Order: sequence, then C-alpha cells, then structure tokens
Amino acid sequence: MPDPDLSVELCGVRLRNPLVLAAGILGTGPQLLRRVADCGAGMVTTKSCGPVPREGHPNPTVLDWGHGLINAVGLANPGVEQELEIIASARELLAPLHVPLAASIFADTAAGFAEVASIVAQAQPDFLELNISCPNVAAEMGRPFACDAGDAAQVTTAVKEVTSIPLIIKLSPNVTDITVVARAVERAGADAISAINTLGPGMIIDVHSGQPILANKVGGVSGPAIRPVAVRCMYDIYEAVELPVIGIGGVCDGRDALEMVMAGATAVGVGSAVRYRGVHVFRSILEEMRAFMVQEGHTTLDQLRGIAHRQGR
Repeated sequence: MPDPDLSVELCGVRLRNPLVLAAGILGTGPQLLRRVADCGAGMVTTKSCGPVPREGHPNPTVLDWGHGLINAVGLANPGVEQELEIIASARELLAPLHVPLAASIFADTAAGFAEVASIVAQAQPDFLELNISCPNVAAEMGRPFACDAGDAAQVTTAVKEVTSIPLIIKLSPNVTDITVVARAVERAGADAISAINTLGPGMIIDVHSGQPILANKVGGVSGPAIRPVAVRCMYDIYEAVELPVIGIGGVCDGRDALEMVMAGATAVGVGSAVRYRGVHVFRSILEEMRAFMVQEGHTTLDQLRGIAHRQGR
C-alpha cells in the first residue's frame, strides 16, 4: 500500500500536511517558526500582534493544572511595526521548505483591525488570522468581537476592504451558538475559519494560600480537557458553512488530529501539545496519523474528512 498522502489545500494554498502551529505558541521569532517547520508543521502562525506594543500580564501567566493549560499572557507583543520585520524574515526562512505563514492580528476596534491588517499585508504573509476574541471597546462592557455575530462580521468586512490576503477568522467557543458567528463571517467574506480559541475564562486557586494562582486571577483554558468541546464546535461549523476550517483545541496525538478531520477539519491546529510533548510533536503526530491510515486502508485525508457526518445516514 502506498504511503498515505497527508497534503491538503487551504484557500488555494497547498500544505504538505494538515498540521498548523497555533497562534501564541513559539510564534515570537523567525528562527522559532523555522524550527517548528523543520519539525514537520505544514503551516505556522505568528503570535498575535496589535497596533502598539503590549507587555502583557505579570507572571505567573501560564499554569499546567493537570488536564490542560490555563493562561493569561495578555496579548504580549512587540507591535505591528516590529512584527513586519519578524514576518518578512520568517517568510524568507520558510520559503525553502514551502511552508506557508499565517500572521495573527488583533485590535480593539474594527477600524483598528483594518489598520493593522493593511500594515501587516506589506510583509505578504500567506494568510491573515483575525484573533477576534479580544474586547471590542466600542461595545458595552468591552464584549469580545467573537461573542457577537454582527461584530465579527464587521471586523471581517473592514479587513476585506484593505487586503486581498486570505482571511482566517478565529472563533471563540464562549458563545451560545458558534454556528451563528460562523455564518456571519462567511457572509462577510471570510476565506476560512479557525476554531476554537481558549475556553473560559477559568480560575485555579492555590488551596494553601487560598488565592488564585495566575496574577490575572483568570485565564483561557486549553489543552486536552477542551478537546471534546473543540471537536463538537468543529462538527457544528462544518455543517453550517462551506468554508474550510482549521480545527484547534487539545490535539496531542495522531488520533486527536484524525478526530478533527473526521469532524470536518481541512487542517488541524496544534498548540498546547508543544508544551507537553516538545516541538517534535508535529513529526510524532504525522507518524501516528500515517500508521492509522495504513492500518485502516486510507490513502488520503479526503477519504476521512467529514466522515462523522456520513456515518449512519
């Protein structure tokens, strides 16, 4: 039996395999992004950048609580002007490997997203990922864009007006119905969706001191504990829209990645697993995916994509 073909196509861009480095993990510099590509990732994503530099929250910001991670990094980033240099250098390093680069951006207004996107576009990343889980300062109580279909669509439209780079909209699970938001960004011109962002916020208390461990008190929950939620969101989004989706959330091994594909994912994001298994986790996941596909007699991921929607019908 021939070796399974793990390549996928995302918005017309060919990926050698479906594994994508999720935003916020090792995406802070060109050399780290190249290292992730060397270790097998099919695409890499920068850490989210905004209009101006941010220091983020004070330590401790990340905690392994036994079933996953909880973090309150606080969107620390060098600002969009410096990010231009990071993206340009990373693209140069990634070119020989033919590994695409997605630039993750955020802002606190739709106009701010458009401004950051127009600047980042100068470095010509292969994709722009809009991190719309940040607060919308124009909304009452600073509600995140991802929590309102209208706000999410407004950001998508604003960015589409200033760049032709394919847009990936990153959705939050912290909504009543994620498909409503997915449909809204599809109508607004999104080219792809990534889901999910962190769950929560959550809190972990040190029982000896009686105080929250994170300096920010609360943080986003990621890792293995949220995978069933991520798979359900992936399943629902696949049924709701025609867009390709990057399934993210708790993927740690080959079976986890294939579960996302079976739920409908075109590509699969890997984030917290890098902290658990190291940067070589991409190669390990790919080997585990290939072994499963050979055992089950599958030669391409197309044979498995969305299969959970076909069984029993």
